[in-house]
Amino acid sequence: MNPAIQHLKDGVTLAVVRDGAVSTFEERGVKSLLFLQGEDALSGASVADRIVGRAAALLMALGGVKEVYAATLSRGGEDVLKRFGIAYEYGTLTDMIINRQGTGQCPMECAVAGIDSPEEAYVALKKKVAELAANDKNKA
Repeated sequence: MNPAIQHLKDGVTLAVVRDGAVSTFEERGVKSLLFLQGEDALSGASVADRIVGRAAALLMALGGVKEVYAATLSRGGEDVLKRFGIAYEYGTLTDMIINRQGTGQCPMECAVAGIDSPEEAYVALKKKVAELAANDKNKA
């Protein structure tokens, strides 16, 4: 059983267990996974995440994650985990990860549509996160 699962509670959206060390994050979306890429924190790690779509799965593959538990996993995310040989479990399997407004597909999923390379996905997701942050600042 994935040891990170027990840490996915009380507002935690992502838990990473590597070499006995536990890191937890409360940020929604893929920001924490993007942040962890430069730190080699995911290599060989067990991860538990509230929502795993293609975007998150590609970042996990890039980081070298060993196993994943997803409370909600999209079929696209499942395809990526299978392709990269990452062991996984999930609570709910869904066709699509929807946006926070519930009006369509998640923008992170849209950003990686047609991208199969974890490296390319990383670049596209960093760009999309920066774009969304700029839009939020312009609204304020």
